Amino acid sequence: MCLSIPSQVVELHTNEQAVTVETMGVKRKVSSHLMAEPLAIGDYVLIHIGFVMNKIDPKDAEQSLALYREIVAKLNQAEQPLHD
Repeated sequence: MCLSIPSQVVELHTNEQAVTVETMGVKRKVSSHLMAEPLAIGDYVLIHIGFVMNKIDPKDAEQSLALYREIVAKLNQAEQPLHD
């Protein structure tokens, strides 16, 4: 199973057919070779094994990111030691 978290394009590398994306605070460079349509800064995309697979609607991306943040917060709470 593959879990793809929405990532936002923050930098274009047109001479390399690549973009830099930010995924929940982490930035990385990924290939845009598989994208037929051009990407722009601010676009939300889904990535699989280092390749941008498709753009997604910004509203859908923000909803997904909000859910991921909620999951991370709950996991962090569960890791807190219980106090007597």
